[in-house]
Amino acid sequence: MRKRTLGAISSVVLGLFSLNSDAGEPARAVFIGAKVWSADGPDHTDFGGFSALELDDTGTGFVALTDKGNITKGRFVRDLAGRVIRVERAVLSKLSGPDGPLAERQTDSEGLALVEGGDFYVSFESANRILKYRTDGHITAVPSAPDFTGLQSNSGLEALAVDSEGRLYTLPERSGKLTRPFPVWRYDGTNWQVAFEMSRSGSFLPVGADFGPDGWLYVLERGFNGFGFQSRIRRFPPDQSGVADGATLLVTSIGVHDNLEGISIWQDNDGAIRITMIADDNFKSFQRTEIVDYRLTQ
Repeated sequence: MRKRTLGAISSVVLGLFSLNSDAGEPARAVFIGAKVWSADGPDHTDFGGFSALELDDTGTGFVALTDKGNITKGRFVRDLAGRVIRVERAVLSKLSGPDGPLAERQTDSEGLALVEGGDFYVSFESANRILKYRTDGHITAVPSAPDFTGLQSNSGLEALAVDSEGRLYTLPERSGKLTRPFPVWRYDGTNWQVAFEMSRSGSFLPVGADFGPDGWLYVLERGFNGFGFQSRIRRFPPDQSGVADGATLLVTSIGVHDNLEGISIWQDNDGAIRITMIADDNFKSFQRTEIVDYRLTQ
């Protein structure tokens, strides 16, 4: 896995469940803690709608992205048990495009992927595209796949991740039919291709993705029954092909967490895989921006 470097970004943006892994030994996702993150600072009116999260290798430094084209960096202060007890952050900054400020219909930013050196990528749904933001301030558009033009409105490129070879992975929030798998597209710097297809079941839709230090692709999915949210996490090996179910790591009950959309995978000092997620409050007073932590154990 690439080393996440958050410092260089500043120059650009100032429950318990048992499961069976299809890769071998069973794993358990253990709930560590949750922190409600409240609006603060002079930019509090823009606070909320967090759709993506990336952490550094320590699990403290972070970059968070909203679905209105805002981004911030900061630090999670954790207690000895690893729970987030305080959040320190910079002022939210507006993302721009290659040609300047983004038009309102182009600000639906959903996915975030950091690469070595501090550059990062952002995926946008509705006007489906991926932009690369370099530490020198240069912004470029990643060539689009022909399939991107046929994605459903407001259900496009929701999740974004980068593997240890620097290849981008993205998938849409909706596949077009209830029984149709989700295509997982991979970009090698020259061409897009479908790396594999992720099976679809129930009401779950993909909303976030990240590669872990184990090299596996972790996908966060959200379900909604009209009253509350439900979350599921699956992971897939790097050589996955065909139509895949993956290994289900977590399925929460409805209402346990809010609208979890962003996911970051890292390794703690004990060598355990940690899963940190962030909730999109949709800018609603009855929802909450929530930071949620789980640990995987064998």
